[in-house]
Amino acid sequence: MTPYPWRNVLITGAACGLGRALAEACAAPGVSLHLGDVQAEGLAEAAALCTARGARVTTAVIDVCDAAAMAAWIGGATPLDLVIANAGVLGAIGAPFECPHQARRILETNVTGTLNTALPAIAVMAAQAPGAGGVRGRIAVISSILAFVAAPMSPAYSASKSALQAWAEAMDGNERARGIRIHAVAPGYIRTELSAANTMPMPLIMRPSRAARLTLEGIAAGRTRVSFPRRVHLGVRLIGALPPDLRNALISRVQRWHLKRMRKGSAG
Repeated sequence: MTPYPWRNVLITGAACGLGRALAEACAAPGVSLHLGDVQAEGLAEAAALCTARGARVTTAVIDVCDAAAMAAWIGGATPLDLVIANAGVLGAIGAPFECPHQARRILETNVTGTLNTALPAIAVMAAQAPGAGGVRGRIAVISSILAFVAAPMSPAYSASKSALQAWAEAMDGNERARGIRIHAVAPGYIRTELSAANTMPMPLIMRPSRAARLTLEGIAAGRTRVSFPRRVHLGVRLIGALPPDLRNALISRVQRWHLKRMRKGSAG
């Protein structure tokens, strides 16, 4: 049995990493899961794992950047108790320069793709009858700990997550009046295929299963901002509060030190 109250859940980016872990954590008898991703093979694997846990699973091989397809998929998945806008891309963190194509792809996927998920979900939930506590439904926007610092090693990524964090927190203030909750989830570092290419230190890096549990516990507790681990969150907020020149110099210095250690380790 799942410890969470939601019986109709939709998750984007469910083929791997945090998205798959969230799907598995929500899967249980009596739960309907709607899972979407562009990766058909990984999506099928995630669906099989969730089905084995007793959930009813439907899948959609879908690109969150396709607004019409997303609206049709979400509109046909009613009712919805929880929607998790998790799909996103990272890019080459730590590259000397961020190419224009990568910057546009990151912003389009992470920001526009999330809006293509959240806005149709809000419309669906607004038409639903209120449930426990007068809540019609919940939408979780997966941001990042980098939402709180302008990181020179990943300009577009940190900008995209900062935009999502601000949008979700502000929207929760609007949507509460009609019984829709918006949760801004800012996880720390998670051990995934995407993070494996990161050239920056990743303190207190977590398994996807732990990040999924902390995410869902924060949503269930009704927190607008769900950010973890606490020590990493506080550290990033302190760094983000530094003057830009000092912050950029500090982060760049740490990155050079970490790269030196990585090269030394691989040579040994």
